[in-house]
Amino acid sequence: MAIRGGSSFALAALLALASVAAVAGEVFFQEKFEDGWESRWVKSDWKKDENMAGEWNHTSGKWNGDAEDKGIQTSEDYRFYAISAEYPEFSNKDKTLVLQFSVKHEQKLDCGGGYVKLLGGDVDQKKFGGDTPYSIMFGPDICGYSTKKVHAILTKDGKNHLIKKDVPCETDQLTHVYTLIIRPDATYSILIDNEEKQTGSVYEHWDILPPKKIKDPEAKKPEDWDDKEYIPDPEDKKPEGYDDIPKEIPDPDAKKPEDWDDEEDGEWTAPTIPNPEYKGPWKQKKIKNPNYQGKWKEEEVIFPTHNTFCAEGYHTV
Repeated sequence: MAIRGGSSFALAALLALASVAAVAGEVFFQEKFEDGWESRWVKSDWKKDENMAGEWNHTSGKWNGDAEDKGIQTSEDYRFYAISAEYPEFSNKDKTLVLQFSVKHEQKLDCGGGYVKLLGGDVDQKKFGGDTPYSIMFGPDICGYSTKKVHAILTKDGKNHLIKKDVPCETDQLTHVYTLIIRPDATYSILIDNEEKQTGSVYEHWDILPPKKIKDPEAKKPEDWDDKEYIPDPEDKKPEGYDDIPKEIPDPDAKKPEDWDDEEDGEWTAPTIPNPEYKGPWKQKKIKNPNYQGKWKEEEVIFPTHNTFCAEGYHTV
């Protein structure tokens, strides 16, 4: 879990896998922050050298329905927080991955985010920070007026891929449950308080995989392929003398002023006006091409390296 900014709660976390045929999934990690939680979690030293690391509180907060129902809370504004817990190695191949946690911002945030990340097994938990590689990052982010959204970032081959959809997050001071579901058929859902806010295809909403099909590089447009929908009308001929029609003509209503002196003022010429007979450059009319074959499209072939997205993890944060 990585949090920056003001007072935020992480109340509970769940990581589960469910097979296609199973009704109930296997829970790989669940945390309610009850007694003994500190033995399961490792606080990172991230930002300590810069005196920017915040301290975690174990509390039920200012407003609660059960004083014994506690979570961990960031205690200082404008500080960085990172904490992680280990869980067994897993793979979501052919299974549905469910990542869920609840969070509450107990105060209005100027800029702060609460993310859950899935890390690899080789992470040094004491050094866990913003640059630590992860496979999934998920959670709300609020910063000013422009950023109020749910981050859903998937990683493949060392590159982080942000979701291309805008999923607004909650901005009040109440507790909200955020859920990310990734299924074996590469569909996903994002839920807030068990209400679906976004769903679709991992292939379409992240640029994480190459396309299933690509244009056939061997396909070539036939030389005799006619893709001109309209052609010049061979029956339409330019009128004789068309190019000799002037754009402007002398104004027939103009009269030479009575006081005009040709010797002093020069030879008088009438001002010009647009010629109503002038039609602009001649353009041959077009007609439907009787031999039109349509726009040529390259055939598509299966992309040779296309595979599926599969997350593997070792630590929850």
